[in-house]
Amino acid sequence: MLRICGLGVVLSLAVAAAAVMAVWLMDWWGLRPGIRLFVPEELARYRGGPGDPGLYLALLGRVYDVSSGRRHYEPGAHYSGFAGRLVGRFYRKDGLPTSELTQVEAMVTKGMEANEQERREKQKFPPCNAEWSSAKGSRLWCSQKSGGVHRDWIGVPRKLYKPGTKEPHCVCVRTTGPPSDQQDNPRHSNRGDLDNPNLEEYTGCPPLAITCSFPV
Repeated sequence: MLRICGLGVVLSLAVAAAAVMAVWLMDWWGLRPGIRLFVPEELARYRGGPGDPGLYLALLGRVYDVSSGRRHYEPGAHYSGFAGRLVGRFYRKDGLPTSELTQVEAMVTKGMEANEQERREKQKFPPCNAEWSSAKGSRLWCSQKSGGVHRDWIGVPRKLYKPGTKEPHCVCVRTTGPPSDQQDNPRHSNRGDLDNPNLEEYTGCPPLAITCSFPV
């Protein structure tokens, strides 16, 4: 694995946390004798041009050999501006991460957690199928694969209000079994997620209908 050197300022941490992190990092790097460090001036030689020793791409401080994608990164190609250049200062001269990399990794982790939360929410409340025409009006309905979520239940349409949003959106809701957050509760009311406080029935639609139509 390759690393690129850059300048950075290490954020102050609690003494204990800093010590633990330092030991972990030194142990990690000590076990990786094959790591090579680049300074920006050296990496600039790897642009993929005539006489250049290679074609490397730096991203978040990690250096990648992109020779197999030469047509995208060689001089004059669409992404040639990324090849052989320092994209960010994410590693110190000793190869240890800088505070900039720590911040970026924290943002990536936060984004991944948000995506996972959204995925779980979609599994719990899959979006409805929907259609509209000027002649018939709108129709919302649920199926075992509505919203791209394949499942063994169909559900009924409900308005879901999410915190921080003004407008609800249509989701399919389980009507039997325990609530999603009480799977191990043997004394549930066998109403699935129908009693979730963030849900609201559609006016004019039967409570257990899998299709709701709203004529023009």
